[in-house]
Amino acid sequence: MFRVGSKSDLPKGKVTQAGKFAVGNNGEYFAVGRTCRHFGANLAQGSIDADGCLVCPWHGAKYDVKTGRMILGPQGIFAKIPGLGPTFKALTRALPLRRGRVVVKDDEIFVDE
Repeated sequence: MFRVGSKSDLPKGKVTQAGKFAVGNNGEYFAVGRTCRHFGANLAQGSIDADGCLVCPWHGAKYDVKTGRMILGPQGIFAKIPGLGPTFKALTRALPLRRGRVVVKDDEIFVDE
């Protein structure tokens, strides 16, 4: 089990790293594998968008944190490469980001594999 920190360390809208996980608060605590399927960016350095999805800090790929699936492929110049977005989205249907179970004990947040 990985300690994330206290609840005050993870306010709504924040993402942090705990071991192999990107842990965030989009109104609910979540934990997903922290390596983006595109080029391996650290998703713990990403952001949470208005839909509550985790957004990759490098190329803007968007992940549903409940399923671990990419719901929007890489953006920017990478979005212009034919098939690239659909290919990565299909990959995460078969191999979604790993998900961890978030446990809150008193004021502390932990992630269990």
